[in-house]
Amino acid sequence: MSQVLDTPPPTRSPADGTDLAALAARHGLTVSGARPSLPAYVRHLWARRHFITAFATAKLTAQYSQAKLGQVWQVMNPLLNAAVYYFIFGVLIGTKHGVPDYIPFLVTGVFVWTFTQSSIMAGTRAISGNLGLVRALHFPRAALPISFCLQQLQQLMFSMAALLVILLCVGVPVSLSWLLAIPALCLQSMFNAGMAMIVARLGAKTPDIAQLMPFLLRTWMYVSGVMWSIGKLTKDKGLPHWLIVALETNPSAVYIDLMRFALIDSFHANQLPPHVWAAAAGWAALAGIGGFIYFWKAEETYGRG
Repeated sequence: MSQVLDTPPPTRSPADGTDLAALAARHGLTVSGARPSLPAYVRHLWARRHFITAFATAKLTAQYSQAKLGQVWQVMNPLLNAAVYYFIFGVLIGTKHGVPDYIPFLVTGVFVWTFTQSSIMAGTRAISGNLGLVRALHFPRAALPISFCLQQLQQLMFSMAALLVILLCVGVPVSLSWLLAIPALCLQSMFNAGMAMIVARLGAKTPDIAQLMPFLLRTWMYVSGVMWSIGKLTKDKGLPHWLIVALETNPSAVYIDLMRFALIDSFHANQLPPHVWAAAAGWAALAGIGGFIYFWKAEETYGRG
């Protein structure tokens, strides 16, 4: 009796010798929850594009629904952060000295950095924080981290509207270079989505990643030139060349510099690192494509266990 119970079910029917696997394949049956091929996965994800946008919009709308000021906090949060950084770094530490248009310089850095920071933080809980949805419905799991990035992009649009008002108030003229903000944001969005998918896979297996991530992101922020000019603070300091290159080509710093170059007329091309657009595109491709493949490879494991 024990031998009978411990023996796995045969793959052939004992009655007529039919190969059950071949029979299932002939009728289009597949293993439940199996990972599809990469092209099929992309098609399934594209078919869910309306769900992704609706989910992102719903999350954004509900984010401040309990607050008295409601959606005003979408603009107030980054502005208050910028005000704190201005007082600490600009006034007390004095990083504003020698930086023209320091207020637009700082606010642009804070807004662009917040987009990356919020996308990654949301990505860490994209799977682990939505297990009910993951286990109840069948859909490409990449839809979750992508929708969270789209939510942060929608929130950035509110912040960018406030930033344009600030630019006009401090006397920065309207320029055609403002249009460069569009490709810069597209590349940053691709980078953010890739990073969100990487941490979503890590967070799905190790929830403690969400506790560690704020410390890593805070360190990343301080080396990204959000509150200070990398070029001015590294000039004539005797730092190793490799360290200066690493600071200038750090992806967050690249996207911040591109946005400053697009929006602030006193931020000139000579303040950008060499081949900055190539670096921005390279980081976007590396994180976006690499992160997507990395996430897809674990597709069948999400929500298990």
